[in-house]
Amino acid sequence: MLAMFFDVDVRTIERYISAFSDELRDNGYEVLRGKRLKDFLEIYSAHLGADMNVGTKITVLGVFDFRAFLNIAMLLVESENARVLRKAMLDIVIDLINQKTGGATKYINQRDKDFIGAYLQEENYRREFTDALRDYVDMGNFKYAIFTDMIYQSIFKEKAREYREVLKLHKNDKVRDTLYSEILDLVASYERGLAVTIKAKSIELSRKLTSWETQELFKVFEDLPHWKTLATMLLPEGLKKNY
Repeated sequence: MLAMFFDVDVRTIERYISAFSDELRDNGYEVLRGKRLKDFLEIYSAHLGADMNVGTKITVLGVFDFRAFLNIAMLLVESENARVLRKAMLDIVIDLINQKTGGATKYINQRDKDFIGAYLQEENYRREFTDALRDYVDMGNFKYAIFTDMIYQSIFKEKAREYREVLKLHKNDKVRDTLYSEILDLVASYERGLAVTIKAKSIELSRKLTSWETQELFKVFEDLPHWKTLATMLLPEGLKKNY
């Protein structure tokens, strides 16, 4: 079926399965045997009929799920259909990223070639930071706003709310959508470093941290000398005077 879709010889598909077996298996390719094969054939026949082009006495069958199908499309160089599919996949991914970043060029900083990578990395570290607050700090949900403000105040010498007012952002606009990649990297470093520090201290004490303990950790973390070095290297000239 894959050979027909991609308009290549069956031996080409077999060659790719052999060359990239580990990658394809990780992405959903499976060789069915025994009861698992029997169950698969019964379900396939019940839902799609008997027209499967597979002998009833077969004892081994290799199957691709949708992810593995896309995987083989990314690998095939002999197929024009695979090339067209790869282009469609790239279009979908770029469109998704554009939506995730608020429309790609809503702010001039998003024209920076490194913006998307820095944005997505910061999003991962932001989740790591909020997960650490959730799991290791004994406070209500207001803790997320409090410690986010502390990060922005540490970097910009302004709270996130004040920074929003300076930029005249609308209610649904995100502060980080306005930041250049270098500043996103700095914020991400803060968030990840704090996440690791909070988690380690909580594990050391075998309990969640209090608000006071978390703020004390933050102050110690903030005073580490490398943050001032990074800030003076990366911040715009107008903000460097604060350091």
